[in-house]
Amino acid sequence: MIKAQLIPAFLVTIVLTVLCGLGFPILVGMLGQAFFPYQANGSLIVRDGRVVGSELIGQAFHSEQYFHGRPSAAGAGYDALASGGTNLGPTSRKLILGNADDPATPDTDESYNGITDLALEYRRENGLDPEVPLPADAVTHSGSGLDPHISPRNAELQLLRVARARKLAPEEVRRIVRDHTVNRFLGIFGDPGVNVLAVNLELDRLAQR
Repeated sequence: MIKAQLIPAFLVTIVLTVLCGLGFPILVGMLGQAFFPYQANGSLIVRDGRVVGSELIGQAFHSEQYFHGRPSAAGAGYDALASGGTNLGPTSRKLILGNADDPATPDTDESYNGITDLALEYRRENGLDPEVPLPADAVTHSGSGLDPHISPRNAELQLLRVARARKLAPEEVRRIVRDHTVNRFLGIFGDPGVNVLAVNLELDRLAQR
């Protein structure tokens, strides 16, 4: 009786393991390489024969000549090995006011920039008045810490800083932002987003020309 039940269960386990653990991933990989090779290989961006990033993974920019991405809580920022958000709730004091480093533990950095800190820094670097409303993605961390996009409003508030630093007309920078803005999927899902890396690369290419 037990043998009659164990043998079919064992065989089903083997078959499903082969189908789901080997067959399905191989099939999906082959279909991806056949029909969507760019996406299947990571949507990598290559410039002058060198991979400079991916359309799907954000990276940190600090120079005033570049658009800055959404704040990241992944490791020291945009660390793919530590992808994740803060897990702090909307009423969290730490999320809103931040957290200072504890001098009693010099080997560990417990500092954390809260929404108040991020808003002050954002307004300072972009020369904005205190009463200017800021988009949420300018002062909150993304869920993955690797978000490659910012909102069009976020880009608009950074635009004059970038234009001044690069000695470009704001309309020229605005055109580049518009060219690299991704609209809602099928016109209804998600929100429009500006790919930060693509915009910054286009700005560098324009400077080289």
